[in-house]
Formats: sequence, C-alpha cells, structure tokens
Amino acid sequence: MSASTHSPVLKHHFDDLGQQHASERLGIWMFLATEVLFFGGIFGAYTVYRLWYPSEFVLASSHLAWKFATINTVFLITSSLTITLGIRAAKLGDRSALLRYLLITAALGTAFMVVKGFEYKADLHERYVPGPMFQAEYAEAVKPIATMTHAQAEAYFAADATKSHPDHEPWARDLALRNHEGSTAAPADPGKIQLFLCFYYIMTGIHGIHIIVGIGCILWLVWEAWRGTIPPENYSTVEVVSLYWHLVDAIWLFLMPLLYLAGIGYGHH
Repeated sequence: MSASTHSPVLKHHFDDLGQQHASERLGIWMFLATEVLFFGGIFGAYTVYRLWYPSEFVLASSHLAWKFATINTVFLITSSLTITLGIRAAKLGDRSALLRYLLITAALGTAFMVVKGFEYKADLHERYVPGPMFQAEYAEAVKPIATMTHAQAEAYFAADATKSHPDHEPWARDLALRNHEGSTAAPADPGKIQLFLCFYYIMTGIHGIHIIVGIGCILWLVWEAWRGTIPPENYSTVEVVSLYWHLVDAIWLFLMPLLYLAGIGYGHH
C-alpha cells in the first residue's frame, strides 16, 4: 500500500490519491461538457438569427459599449493567468503565493462584474433594452422627423447630437434615420434589433451568473488555503476550480466578438 493512502486529504472511498485526482478531473470534465452543450445551444440559436437578420444584428451590435467589453476581456485573460499560477503555487506548497493568486483572480472577476454593472446601467439609461422602453424611445425619435425631408432629418439629429443633453439616444437617431423615407440604407426592423438585444442580455446575464459562481468557488479555495487544507498532494482541488474558471473565460472570448465586434465597423449616420 502506497504512502499516499495515509494522506489526510484522501477520501475513504478511494484507494489512493492518484485515483482520487483522476475522479475529480473526470467529474469536472463531465460537468464542463454539460456547460458546453448548454452554451452551444444558445450560440447556435444566435448564429441562426445572425444569418437571417445580418443588417439588424450589425446595427444593434454597433451601439454596444465595446470599450467596456475590451476592459473586461483584459480582466478575464489576466485572471486565467493568475489562477494558473495559483495551481503552480499549490503544487509547490507555497500557501502565501496560492492565497495571493487566488485573491487576485477573485478581484479580477469582481472587477469584471463591476464594469458589467456600469455597462448595464448605461444601457438602461439609454433605454437600449428590448420592450416598452425601446419602443417608446424609438417612437420619440421618429415623431419629429415624420414630416421632414431626409436632409432635414439628418440636420435635425446632427444638431440634437451636439447638445449636452440630447433629446434622443444615438441608437434611436440612427435607427430613425435609417428607416426614414428618402434614406438610401435598407430599412431595419426594430423588432429584430430587439431580438438581438434579447440575445445580448440573456447571454451576458447567464455568463455573469457563471462568473459569480466562479468567484464563490475561488473564495472557498481561499478559505481552504488559509486553513491549510490544500497541501501539495491535493493541488487538484485548485485545478478543478481553475478548469471551470477557464471555461467561463473561454465563453467570454466567444461572446466578445459575436456581440460587440459584429458591428464595430458600422458607419453611423
């Protein structure tokens, strides 16, 4: 019988630590497979509608706060590095380094959610939310230009955009101009714009929930490391959590281009 069987971290239903670690990895990979299937369905639905309504999805994407998303991308990529360094610290039995890297990872995840909160707040302020708020803002933008020529409508919105407190939000001006009689651009269906926004809030919202769960798991690791219950032979505890965190990061690397970069080159009126 190997010495590892006497380790205090060995669960009674495993023969040795090797079997325990293999079971932990198998369990997390099975769980991650279900997560991939879950997000794969959402990504698949988004792709179908993106192909059906390309112009509306590009227009809708062009009004998202890609700068916020870029900052958050940096946060998550960096967090993948820090949690990987945490695994190395756990293997070496360096508890102080493990605590440091875990806390940095949790801080980066928290920073991601704070920035996302500011982004949601800005979207809400601009009424860029599917439903009555969107419809009311769009109707307010259409009303004053209904009897104008297209040139007059462009001049009206150009003057509105220069105000310190514009009467109409940028996305509403853009959409109203695009659908105005005399516009050379193909009309955009407001309903399909709202469909994109539904995908945006659902996909980023579900991802945000996963980030919060990941932060909770990392803080649990901090507690366990502080108690000294993650010895070098049990580094796989950190590795299992890191695999979940890496998946959450990878999902964001798909969300970023699909949602934010699809319309980054769109020329607003």
